[in-house]
Amino acid sequence: MISIGQKASFSKTISESDVYLFAGITGDLNPLHVNEAAARKMMFGKRIAHGMLTSSFISTVIASSLPGPGTIYMEQNSRFLAPVYLGDTITACVEVEELLPRGKARLRTQVFNQDGKLVVDGTALVKLPKEEQAAEDQS
Repeated sequence: MISIGQKASFSKTISESDVYLFAGITGDLNPLHVNEAAARKMMFGKRIAHGMLTSSFISTVIASSLPGPGTIYMEQNSRFLAPVYLGDTITACVEVEELLPRGKARLRTQVFNQDGKLVVDGTALVKLPKEEQAAEDQS
């Protein structure tokens, strides 16, 4: 049964192939992500992972762990606070903040790098899987 304060996380080291595959899938070929020579002349001085690639691991946690399979993603807001570099290990964290009527929940969503620095901060609104909705209705 889902409860307020419940937490789950997922960690991943961002590789060069992750960035190239994401660029290919999305069509986001910003040189900041895929061209080392061009990126050296830009704001961060080297290539960084796409912000949306970084935040997509929040979906991994929601779909696989909390609330888990069958969850419907309804809304996500995210603030991108720091770059994620190739080779960084990031951890996406989800915490249940509020259980709402009609089988919904508000989640705190954050991504940290290997140094514990917050790189993405936000919230999500989800519709709980049917079995979790049934458990909420009974309580």
